[in-house]
Amino acid sequence: MKAPIILAVDTSDFDTALAWIDNTKESVSVYKLGLEFYLNFGSAGVSRIIEETGAEIFLDLKLHDIPHTVAGAAKAIAYLSPKFLTVHASGGREMVKAAAAAVPEVSVTAVTILTSLSEEDLFEVGFASPALESAVALAKMAVSAGARSLVCSPLETVAIRSAVGSEPIIITPGVRPLTEVGSDDQKRTMTPADAIAQGANFVVIGRPITSAWSQGPQALRDKAALIASEILSN
Repeated sequence: MKAPIILAVDTSDFDTALAWIDNTKESVSVYKLGLEFYLNFGSAGVSRIIEETGAEIFLDLKLHDIPHTVAGAAKAIAYLSPKFLTVHASGGREMVKAAAAAVPEVSVTAVTILTSLSEEDLFEVGFASPALESAVALAKMAVSAGARSLVCSPLETVAIRSAVGSEPIIITPGVRPLTEVGSDDQKRTMTPADAIAQGANFVVIGRPITSAWSQGPQALRDKAALIASEILSN
């Protein structure tokens, strides 16, 4: 059974991307194609993935520029009809509003604070408030500007849900199975099942699943199914 997992397809090999999708489609709901994929294969590559797999796509481009430029970029990929398209909430109200107006059929997804950043990192780059406070403020602004989805750390989900209500979709990266927490560059993490229990609608998972590919397709299927079952059993 499919779980509310968005699988991060972080690879520069197109056939590998197809194989990952094909071998996890029984467990995974949505597939994230980010900068690495997009810069290698462009919109044509995204289109081919959709045509060959029928997968729903989280297009993770994290647009961040002046409103006019972001609107133009969003319009340029509108024909792909991704389920989600990310922009940086820190681009401001007018930028988020421009993106939402440009692709009204797409769930414009505002990224609050990257889960790779620690509190010290935030202060170093000039944030005046801690991660939780900053993420809540960005989420409220983005939703009021037209974002229909949000990306935040699982540690901020409860506060953000309280601030924005039940309608916006909350997506949490930085989730790791218990045995893998703290093993890579994600600093603010939680297990997938706990993240969903905290109120997230989807969790983004990459390496904890895709690293199993080195052991073959069955290992990948098994790992995706295991994590899906952990989420669905809660």
